[in-house]
Amino acid sequence: MSASRKARVLVVDDEENIRKSLRMILEYEGYSVLEAASGEDALSLLDETLDVDLVFLDIKLPGRDGLEVLTDIRKKPAPPEVVVISGHGTIQSAVEATKKGAFEFLEKPLHRERVLLSLRNALAQGSLRRECLDLRRRTEKRYELIGGHPLMKQLERDILKAAPTNATVLIYGESGTGKELIARAIHARSLRARERFVQVNCAAIPEELIESELFGHEKGAFTGATERQTGKFEQAEGGTIFLDEIGDMSLKTQSKVLRVLEEGEVQKVGSNRIIKVDVRVIAATNKNLRREIQEGKFRDDLFFRLNVVPIVSPPLREKREDIPLLVDYFCRVFAEENNFRPKTFHPEAVRALTAHSWKGNVRELKNVVERLLIMAEGDTIRMEDLPESLRGPSAPEAPPPESVATLKDYRDAVEKEFVLFKLRENGWNISRTARAIDTPRSNLYKKLSQFGIKITAGVDEAVASSPPQEGEGEESPNSRGQDGR
Repeated sequence: MSASRKARVLVVDDEENIRKSLRMILEYEGYSVLEAASGEDALSLLDETLDVDLVFLDIKLPGRDGLEVLTDIRKKPAPPEVVVISGHGTIQSAVEATKKGAFEFLEKPLHRERVLLSLRNALAQGSLRRECLDLRRRTEKRYELIGGHPLMKQLERDILKAAPTNATVLIYGESGTGKELIARAIHARSLRARERFVQVNCAAIPEELIESELFGHEKGAFTGATERQTGKFEQAEGGTIFLDEIGDMSLKTQSKVLRVLEEGEVQKVGSNRIIKVDVRVIAATNKNLRREIQEGKFRDDLFFRLNVVPIVSPPLREKREDIPLLVDYFCRVFAEENNFRPKTFHPEAVRALTAHSWKGNVRELKNVVERLLIMAEGDTIRMEDLPESLRGPSAPEAPPPESVATLKDYRDAVEKEFVLFKLRENGWNISRTARAIDTPRSNLYKKLSQFGIKITAGVDEAVASSPPQEGEGEESPNSRGQDGR
């Protein structure tokens, strides 16, 4: 309901005098009133008129019973609030109406002040409910996963498989790849979706405070503990807790997290009392946890409890064909959220963004797009608007050492980036690229096959995906990331 109009009310009663009486009360207060003498007429009016805010509904109606009509009203996508009225009210019928979603139950004869009080309260609740739905829709849109690359399709399949279960999920991925979005997508599609999603950045909390943050503390448990605090695990009761960058957690705290996973128990700092919690754990890391275990920095028993369902968040350089989609998405979202005039990117500028090697992944791309939307003149962002570093092909970058396990993996990753860089530099022309890197065309074709690089003829773009790791055969792309590679 907009602020510029009074609410529209539908009165459903087979007694004409009741309908007239309610119309007089409501119209005197400035409300718009519709009338229906039966349940069938009421449902037809609601189908035709989408902006009814409240229904006064009699229980005893000809044809369909008022409670049946109430059930049908509540099934609508954005149902109005319903106040049930009856001349033969009983506690049983009032309870049943409330169970079916009625806001309130009024007995006849109806009194003016009582009617208006119920009306105002019901409208206030309806307004609050719509605000919550709108906030949820905007939040879901903000955390939407964007992309049509095969790696993203595989990621979506993995999310749909993992979400309905209570299994612990461990998300691997470089910084900025969207690990939080994956965690939220799993929660939103789970049976716990109506409960809380609590996020904890383990890398951002000082080691001396992480236990208090996760498990809570009693008053006086340590210097500065001036009052009792509820921990994140308790806050997430019935829902999901997301432990981001869990590889940065101390060994002492890891042992307590392991206890939560094994026993479903937490203990506040400074307390001897054990608290039972029902929480699903999703963790994420940008580290190679197997290497961390070898170096004594991560508990192997915690790793095996977390790594029940491993999911990989692919880096942006492995799904470059999604960059134009992401640019368009960030443009639209930024314009909507900031009441900003929409802008578009020139195809040449999009090609430059697609060719760039994004070390900060999707987060870096988003920041660059927003900066360009703010700073660039005109409605079209052109090549000359881009920072100097984005106007030419990006130099190939070596992968982070922790992201690969062997010397061969590291060498292959560097070589693949070099081949992609030279392909982009030479307009994806095989012959020209082979001459530029001083290798026979047949050898370059072998490299393309080895690295899973497919070039679409006539399109300034390549689809590049990593080949299966040794021993993995023909498993899905996400299967290669179970140890953080």
